[in-house]
Amino acid sequence: MDRSTRRRYRALAGALVLGLAGAGLAGALVPQASAITPPVAFTADDLPTWQTNGVVWSLAAAGSTVFAGGTFSAVRPPAGGAGTEQQAVNFVALDAATGAPTSCKLSFTVGSGTATVRALALSADKSTLYAGGYFGAVNGLAVSSLAAIDVATCTPKNTFRPSFPATVRALAVTGDTVYVGGDFGTVAGQTRQRFAAVDAGTGALKPFTANADEPGRALEVTPDGKNVILGGDFFTVNGTATHALAVVDATTGALTKAYPAGFIQNQSVVKDLTSDATGFYTANEGTGGFDGRIALNLSDFNQKWRDSCLGATQAVLHHQGVLYSASHAHDCSSVGEFPDGQRHHLLAQPVTGTGKLGWAPDTNDGIGEGIGPRVLAVGAKNGVDYLWVGGEQTTVNGHAQQGLTRFASTGDTGVPTTPVASAGSVRPGEVQVRWRTSLDLDDSRLTYRIYRNGGASPVHTTTADSLFFLRPQASWTDTAVTAGQTYTYRVTATDAAGNTSALSATASVTVPTAVQSYPDRVRSDGATLYWRYDDPVLPYVADSSVSGNTSGLHVNGPALRQGPGAISGPSTAIGFDGAVQKVHSDRRQTVTPSYSLETWFRTSTTRGGKLLGFGNNTTRNSSAFDKHLYMTNDGRIVFGIYNGATRTITTAAAFNDNQWHHVVATQGPGGMVLWVDGQNRGTLPHTTNQAYGGYWHVGGDNLNNWPNRPTSNYFAGQIDETAVYPSVLTAAQVQNHFTLAKAPSDSVALVTASEDTYVNQGAPDTNYGASGSLAVRGSSLYQSYLRFSLPAAPAGTVLKSATLSVKTSTMSGAGTADTVSVVPVTGAWTEAGTTYNTRPALGGAVLGTLPGVADGSAVASVQLDRASVAAALGGGYSLALTGPGTDALWLWSSEATANEGTPQLSLTFGPA
Repeated sequence: MDRSTRRRYRALAGALVLGLAGAGLAGALVPQASAITPPVAFTADDLPTWQTNGVVWSLAAAGSTVFAGGTFSAVRPPAGGAGTEQQAVNFVALDAATGAPTSCKLSFTVGSGTATVRALALSADKSTLYAGGYFGAVNGLAVSSLAAIDVATCTPKNTFRPSFPATVRALAVTGDTVYVGGDFGTVAGQTRQRFAAVDAGTGALKPFTANADEPGRALEVTPDGKNVILGGDFFTVNGTATHALAVVDATTGALTKAYPAGFIQNQSVVKDLTSDATGFYTANEGTGGFDGRIALNLSDFNQKWRDSCLGATQAVLHHQGVLYSASHAHDCSSVGEFPDGQRHHLLAQPVTGTGKLGWAPDTNDGIGEGIGPRVLAVGAKNGVDYLWVGGEQTTVNGHAQQGLTRFASTGDTGVPTTPVASAGSVRPGEVQVRWRTSLDLDDSRLTYRIYRNGGASPVHTTTADSLFFLRPQASWTDTAVTAGQTYTYRVTATDAAGNTSALSATASVTVPTAVQSYPDRVRSDGATLYWRYDDPVLPYVADSSVSGNTSGLHVNGPALRQGPGAISGPSTAIGFDGAVQKVHSDRRQTVTPSYSLETWFRTSTTRGGKLLGFGNNTTRNSSAFDKHLYMTNDGRIVFGIYNGATRTITTAAAFNDNQWHHVVATQGPGGMVLWVDGQNRGTLPHTTNQAYGGYWHVGGDNLNNWPNRPTSNYFAGQIDETAVYPSVLTAAQVQNHFTLAKAPSDSVALVTASEDTYVNQGAPDTNYGASGSLAVRGSSLYQSYLRFSLPAAPAGTVLKSATLSVKTSTMSGAGTADTVSVVPVTGAWTEAGTTYNTRPALGGAVLGTLPGVADGSAVASVQLDRASVAAALGGGYSLALTGPGTDALWLWSSEATANEGTPQLSLTFGPA
């Protein structure tokens, strides 16, 4: 194998390395750790766990063993796990660390009806397991819906046999007492309605009396042992009105604290209770009522905070300062979080407040009532805590897993989602790199690394926070850039454990040689949302404002990069179908009292539709919606707000003429103003509007009950350059924006090599036209040739600069310390026919030089002689790369698998 062949082989090996890095495998080199974002204690990575063939209603943990009760008849291994299905009649004991069944086998049965285990609780010393539900026997021993199990021997205790004639749903245990809640009206022939207490050793009924009129579902003994907290469906306890929640004396059952009508809505019940040293917490389910969680003080039993998320909370669990909950939360807009939409089944929040934490593994609704998870418990083994989840679910984190799942306090392996990156530049000397923050289900704070021009080392590292419902844009401004040159950027996300995402897709930008007047003015006039619609990837709309944190998301795939855009220069628009497509902002916010809306549109529709507006939902129709611009069926533009009634300004003229139009709407102390194409089209005196948290929408949202409502809520046409300002634009600013949009501006054409090859003096008859590499050296000679098909200058413009960009391969030593010159090719050549012996003649003029090129898949750029390139516009143009020394330069060719390395010319055109 000669030297040139060896070098080509190494270049191809380098291409493979680059491909692996692009797939995110480079991140595997980061050492693993077991870190998650505090105060969350568990990863969101579900562990292999045996599963049931029915619903799990109850869980309890004794050391390294977790007990599960419910309505099922068998357990089976997780998908792909070892073992075969085993009989498990409404009960199974499992190893906390392996998720596999232990040798403890209990069968809960009943003579008629369906047996079920609805509640499990352990004695303080973990030696006795109490089980409640609806059953008549445990392993053949006759019992009546409540049993005691000796944990050490896994046998039911014959001495503990109280009589509960109806379903037991809740248990709480102290040193000598078992408190019981459920559907019963008597115990051992004595009146005990829905709540009772029995001796923990004998099962004898105690004097404790807390009679309720509807079922009891939850019990919690206060840490001091003086009181018992009751939860359920009831409206009275011992004849006193108190709905769903009550505190009673632990000895007598006398009412300590009642909760009047309205504290918990009549349609709601308490399904579960948990406590810590200072408070207790409720899990509420409502039918059109309160569905969330309440925190109350143990000192006075009054409310500390309330989370009014909708979604039938079934279970709550306090652990290390965090309240974990099981529900199917689908609308948390009332607490400033996500709007009505997708269900989320497992959440966490600090016990000090209602804000959600960065922990959100998920299940489906599952079987039965379709509620999802029903119960939570923590087991531990060998210093590792395991959060167990039981319920109706049949999937966990998107894969099949029924009834049971678990999460550990260590071993975080979940990789953040790959960032979606964008880059833009409106001024010489600076590039704004921005990306949609990634999602990691147990790490809300991630570290982002930005790589420029394919370099192996990041040029910037930063951290940013995100949650599954709050994905603000992050950005960084690169000031180490040169006007007229093209740069590429890629971004990775890394969590606290070192798990690293794949590299983002490449974002490319050419730095202008002069300020782009229109976008620069929008930014300097204070836009806090600026969507230019120049990005080529779904589902991301970059925010080009200076603060840059309100990106957008496409819905149903609108058409991207529609040209020409509304303003002169390198700008494209977005296209909407008028049926289902729109864009919404990615971050919930409120609107300042003074604001301005601005956008450009082009359409010939006769069905109208919303151009731009504010609403309280994202993918679904908003129920609160105003501060919007919409088009009527006949093409007129309406600006509307709601302040107790709809207030609208409507243009007299129609604008559905398939031409670009500029619209601005403002509201502030001076009232409302609507501008179209720089002209004032109407005013109203109203200075207030509807106050709510919501999202910006472009291309569609609700228009119910608004004047001149169009046929369609959705706009059919193109939209460009959307901006929102937290202030009122003046008449001069509006007119200036309209004028600047048509002012001459630089444009950039990117031209990749149509042919390229190199020659090798050591192999004079060999053609390298199909090689993935190019090579340059003076002795022995390597010389590379590039051909470009140049566009003509756009009308009214001249070439202002020309930049050649090449990229070193990933092979070791691909860079060079020698100066590489770019010269014109004067002789004829073809990619397929050129060898050292047939190489073309070169011109003597040097068009530009590269004074050394770095290793490591680095991009190198050189400004070329403008006049030489300008003379060749509209035709073919050939260049050669030559060098005088002995240190070879190896570059990617147009045939390389690393497509971003293809040699490229950046041509900047501007007004003469």
